[in-house]
Amino acid sequence: MLPKLITALPGPKARAIIERDDQVISPSYTRSYPLVAERGEGAMVEDPDGNRFLDFAAGIAVVATGHCHPQVVKAIQEQAAKLIHMSGTDFYYENMVALAEKLASLVSAGGSPRRVYFGNSGTEAIEAAIKLTRYQSGRDQFVAFVGAFHGRTMGSLALTASKSTQQKGFFPVMPGAHHMPYAYCYRCPYGKEPDSCAVECVTAIETELFRTSVAPQDVAAIFVEPIQGEGGYVVPPRKFFDELRRLADRHGILLVADEVQSGMGRTGKMFASEHFGLQPDVMALAKGIASGLPLGAMVARAELMNWPPGAHASTFGGNPVAVAASLATIELLEQELVDNAARVGAHLMGRLRDLPQRFSIVGDVRGLGLMIGIELVRDQATKERAGDLRDRAVQMCFERGLLVLGAGPNTIRLCPPLVITKDQADFAAQTIEECLRLLG
Repeated sequence: MLPKLITALPGPKARAIIERDDQVISPSYTRSYPLVAERGEGAMVEDPDGNRFLDFAAGIAVVATGHCHPQVVKAIQEQAAKLIHMSGTDFYYENMVALAEKLASLVSAGGSPRRVYFGNSGTEAIEAAIKLTRYQSGRDQFVAFVGAFHGRTMGSLALTASKSTQQKGFFPVMPGAHHMPYAYCYRCPYGKEPDSCAVECVTAIETELFRTSVAPQDVAAIFVEPIQGEGGYVVPPRKFFDELRRLADRHGILLVADEVQSGMGRTGKMFASEHFGLQPDVMALAKGIASGLPLGAMVARAELMNWPPGAHASTFGGNPVAVAASLATIELLEQELVDNAARVGAHLMGRLRDLPQRFSIVGDVRGLGLMIGIELVRDQATKERAGDLRDRAVQMCFERGLLVLGAGPNTIRLCPPLVITKDQADFAAQTIEECLRLLG
């Protein structure tokens, strides 16, 4: 199924909803273009005026199995008819145990045993990781990276460094967070080639941060996205993680992988960490974990999760209906969708890889699986960012029936549902190429 537009955008019914929204919804929400969603199926979304769009945003990388996958819908309906809520922090129910067993086995992958904490979102998974690593280590400092997005609650916000507007007006946030350059090798802050850049970015933690600002024995954890999401879909080389793991081990620092956006099959493996041979001490999961129902998880080495009852909990975390959706989601991921993300992602990257050679406003194309970024620049030689062109490209895609979002200052983000077909990938590539041609 492909897009079909039958009215001007937004149509009259969509405009009426937007006008109502303007009166009652917090203006802190970011809306890139006036899409009003009424129903969804697979990778398609329809608005109340009957316009049909190809969704390459997936609810911000959330609906991994597509909109309203029949198996997920069935699991939700059956669970809702049986038990909607009981609170797993005070009582027991079997499907929460089953999901924890599944996640623990997926994350451990032959390594040390894992335990699972359930919350409702990515930022809650990060908050849990902050508290656990502080509790376990007895330390109170953290290292994160420039361009990182770890959430908007006050602890995770301290680790976030992707847009100043996310912190403006909210200081002081949690103290003790220190940011260092990420291995953004297209824009290496040290002027190095990719492998050297990756080493420099880790070496600088030792030679700059630990020498001047914080002693390593005070650092509880390093938080890192295996692929930076809001920072611009930045894919570092494996050597970055090899060196980071060595640094953490040398100083007894815990390593937390934020897989909220990059996990659950998006990159063509269950977790992006697998591409880099990274075995974190703690992993944060959310977004695609339950196909749109609110669920987050922190998965940690079992020996680390030695905190006592009452140390941390969530009334709604691990809700039975969300858990049922997650179990159905993981089954679909393992049966077909992780492989489809790898296969269709490779096909799509094949269509997009040479964009810098064909369009002077494209500086870089990068990604793994169905997590792909297209960075727009004013000039390929200077790499001057072209955020205005990116914003126009996003709007132009919407006007042609393709839903995409921005990431970072100037990158187009492609994160479609993992059910997309090669025909849909071709439509997306063709639409993006048309927009770039008009812009360039």
